[in-house]
Amino acid sequence: MIYRPVPPTPIVAGLPVTVPFVAPEALQRQSGRVFRLRLGANESNFGPSPRAIEAMRAAVEQINWYADPEGYELREALAARHGVSPREMVFGSGIDDLLGLVVRTYLSPGETAVTSLGAYPTFNYHVNGYGGTLQRVPYRDDRNDLEALAAAAHEHHAKLVYLANPDNPTGSWYPAAQIRAFLDALPEACLLLLDEAYCDFAPEAEMLPMDASDPRLIRLRTFSKAYGMAGARIGYALGPTDMMGAFDRICLHFGINRVAQDGALAALADTAYLALVVGEVAQGREEYATLGRELGLAPLPSYTNFVTFDTGSPERAKALVAALAERAVFIRMPGAPPIDRCIRVTVGTAEERSVFAEVMRATVPTIPPDATTPRS
Repeated sequence: MIYRPVPPTPIVAGLPVTVPFVAPEALQRQSGRVFRLRLGANESNFGPSPRAIEAMRAAVEQINWYADPEGYELREALAARHGVSPREMVFGSGIDDLLGLVVRTYLSPGETAVTSLGAYPTFNYHVNGYGGTLQRVPYRDDRNDLEALAAAAHEHHAKLVYLANPDNPTGSWYPAAQIRAFLDALPEACLLLLDEAYCDFAPEAEMLPMDASDPRLIRLRTFSKAYGMAGARIGYALGPTDMMGAFDRICLHFGINRVAQDGALAALADTAYLALVVGEVAQGREEYATLGRELGLAPLPSYTNFVTFDTGSPERAKALVAALAERAVFIRMPGAPPIDRCIRVTVGTAEERSVFAEVMRATVPTIPPDATTPRS
């Protein structure tokens, strides 16, 4: 008897075989070389709060128990922090998981979502994977083009618009007044999905005030960046009670593990450590900017834990990524024009920044502006 595999759904079968992120571990396996500097994934090289580490170690002792599916203690603490109702919140295993929940809940097959060309790609994967249609708007002046995004939403009758603010991969940021105007410019019955993964690095006084009752807006937050818990996979969405309640119909109720919950609760309470990390990142951004100008790589203004450098051309950016990998330094570059002429580098510790500067000073001169591969 011949057994034939069950085919995937037509939607999945019609998608290209692609990988949104090639992990540094995969690159190490391919090259047989261990990176001495891991500066490509926008992780926090400062690590979690010591109090979070202690809480997570203690939680391991109870790992045989399921975590609280309601995340009650963390939910109460976050609600108090943001001044919202605990019911105006839902947890997910990082923003990647939450993006999928939003798309599944609020975008029917065939409906349109709008995003920036070259923006965080996981949103695109969910839209394509659940049968939606994507419309992408190029960056303008190395920033999300809010006017063009709103126009595309009207033109294509979009149900969802995705915006990261601060943005990945450019590091740019819009203050509250411009985000509010953008929200008002979107069509009726269009939901703005505001990814605020890097919000802890932006000026708090100029952030969009927290109002989880606006039915036009869902905000996404994470413990992966400033809190240094990317590997724990925990994030949360904020929005109106009825909208958050809709996620309960499809979410994984035991999807957030005990270690992540306890670590996030302890990290949230350690405001001094968060301030330390944010301050160190701000200093590191300045050091990177100075280094970039020294080497002729213009730094883009950043409100994140990374800096994006303009190398002048996609070919030079690609050559620089490859040359740094040869020197055991992992960075990334945006993949879509016009920002594919850039490289993106995580702000590391003071020691890592010193090593990175040394490697860059040795590497950049080997790659002329019109070269596609580095000179030996």
